[in-house]
Amino acid sequence: MTVRVVCISRESGAEGETIGRLVSERLGLQYVDEEVISRAAERGGVHADQLADSEQRKSRLLRVVEVLSDMGTGSGIVGAEPAPARTEREDLHRDLIRGVVEEIAGEGNAVIVAHAASMALAGQEGMLRVLVTASPQVRIRRLTESPGSEGDAQKLVKEDDAARALYFKRFYSIDRELPTHYDLVVNTDVLEPEQAAEIVVHAANVAGGPDWRPAISRPEAGDRP
Repeated sequence: MTVRVVCISRESGAEGETIGRLVSERLGLQYVDEEVISRAAERGGVHADQLADSEQRKSRLLRVVEVLSDMGTGSGIVGAEPAPARTEREDLHRDLIRGVVEEIAGEGNAVIVAHAASMALAGQEGMLRVLVTASPQVRIRRLTESPGSEGDAQKLVKEDDAARALYFKRFYSIDRELPTHYDLVVNTDVLEPEQAAEIVVHAANVAGGPDWRPAISRPEAGDRP
């Protein structure tokens, strides 16, 4: 099998984004994360922030403010978006995001981080699907090193894990995420990002064969359309 795309799924605090960037640099592949949102927004004619909210990437503080502003008479003020309409809109946004993930995979030579790319592209040839994980205690410690209290970090990990599980169940009918959903699982409890990236790079090279090279070089930021 020739590896053309590396999909990296990650839990919050597991350092998946850092590992993804290192892998893209060492394999000479394009790093794709926020570009998925940008492309999907352009295709759907919606604001990127709306898509980010559907992906739960918007800051929690901003979402709390929006929820408070929607509270009023009954379960919501006049003009607040009904729950069925919001669900329909979010489904549309996620369909846009999935379509872009499939488009980028078709182009090849990319490291796609997040956006459930491993699930969207399951069964396709040329994919190396990687899960970057770590124990809750380690993830909480790492997040605690960022601004905020340990209590906030614990809540963040719990909320993100629950949202991740709900996302997989709702859109991919996966009741429980398993190691077998991936080709490689990397636990970063003791591995530094550089070490974890080397493991992923090695797996991609082994899967792609000794003579595998990307068909095109990774574009510089200014070269992207």
